[in-house]
Amino acid sequence: MIASAHLMAVIDTTVMFVALPSVQRGLSMTVTDRQWVVTAYTVTLAGLLLPAGRLADRLGARRTLLIGVAGFACASAIGGASVDGAMIISARAVQGAFAAILISSTKSLLITIYSDEDQRARAMGFFTATLTAGMAVGLVLGGVLTSGLGWRWCLYVNVILSVIPLVAGPRVLPALAGRQDVRFDLPSVLLSIVGTGGLVYGLGEASSLGWSSRQIVTSLVASLVSLSWFVARQIGKPQPLLPLRVVADRNRGWSMIGLIVNGLSTFGMMLILTYQLQAVMGYSAMRTGLALIPFAIAAAAGSAVIAPRLMVRVPPRWLIAASVVVEAAGLVPLVCLTPPSHSLPLVLAATVIEGLGTGVAGPATLNTALGGVLSSDRGAAGAGTSAAGQLGSSIGAALLNTIAATATASYLAAHAGASRVTATVHGFTVAMIWGAAITLVAAAAIAFLVNARTPGARW
Repeated sequence: MIASAHLMAVIDTTVMFVALPSVQRGLSMTVTDRQWVVTAYTVTLAGLLLPAGRLADRLGARRTLLIGVAGFACASAIGGASVDGAMIISARAVQGAFAAILISSTKSLLITIYSDEDQRARAMGFFTATLTAGMAVGLVLGGVLTSGLGWRWCLYVNVILSVIPLVAGPRVLPALAGRQDVRFDLPSVLLSIVGTGGLVYGLGEASSLGWSSRQIVTSLVASLVSLSWFVARQIGKPQPLLPLRVVADRNRGWSMIGLIVNGLSTFGMMLILTYQLQAVMGYSAMRTGLALIPFAIAAAAGSAVIAPRLMVRVPPRWLIAASVVVEAAGLVPLVCLTPPSHSLPLVLAATVIEGLGTGVAGPATLNTALGGVLSSDRGAAGAGTSAAGQLGSSIGAALLNTIAATATASYLAAHAGASRVTATVHGFTVAMIWGAAITLVAAAAIAFLVNARTPGARW
């Protein structure tokens, strides 16, 4: 039930990528307005994660999970019935708000229900496998729905997906009591929304608007000021929105860094590979989604089969670091891509290796990040891990896309008469080299600084 609820938000992120051109044509939107169909969702989701975590602590995680699912389904139905751009952008923003509520609730439920370390390892593996595979499945589903039924069904499908958790959730999930003593500090809530939402917007839009544009500079500066003020405000508060002990813990803090790197590597790989398959190799959106299925299968195997067995045997520092190294290795085959390489061996190698690394890293890192959390901080810790993953995806998209664009421009300037395709592929390979290097540095830091003990459970 927990995984099926969270899966709605994951699928919705990728399923709309494929549908965007059809949405633009159907609602007569400009290119700028079209991009806001994605941005409105991601910015609202990121900005409300921390307040949503505290809401789960106050009302009880099962209640907020069901509220999140119901609200998400209603917003999806309204978005599917949109008659203009303003309506669908507004609906996507509301989707992001309810997605923040349900995502924060899922992590809180996982911590509470699975207290036994062996059970938690298996639960984390299944949960992460479902979500990781959902990213690739969303691309395929988006192609199928857009081609067969129209783009509106990319939103209507959430209404169907919501039936299972809404009907069976109250029967399966325990009714966890909320804590009425939890209070919301309104200034901290506003600062967290501006800080995290501004950061995700600035990083996500930098590749299209440019790092020097007024919008991006203003967004990032406002984010930096707001987050600094937010951290300062949490010190000494009897009920902070994000207790600093949640992120100050050595293992939890570096595990969250691992989640950021995991998002950077995985989302960056999928972004660059999607461009390579469609812009260079001429794949359709549906065929591109199908080419990413090996990633979903490998990630599911790593999360559900391999990770739970290793998590109770291998110290977290070595398991997380090794799986992050495997993620870096998954980017290496893409360095060898060339414009005429229309065969799939390199793509298959990259997706399988990256999928295995991501699959093992996800549950191992998440389990370490959520381990030992005080009962009063479960919602905040769950929201913090979700924010780390969201930030990693945004950084991966912005940073690697910027590196690729810069390398492409430099190649064209240095090689007179070079084709645009050749320069573009060169940019992709440079971005993958940087992505692998960043990932390896993070792996070394995690191996050195994480010192959580190994659960002594049998498997």
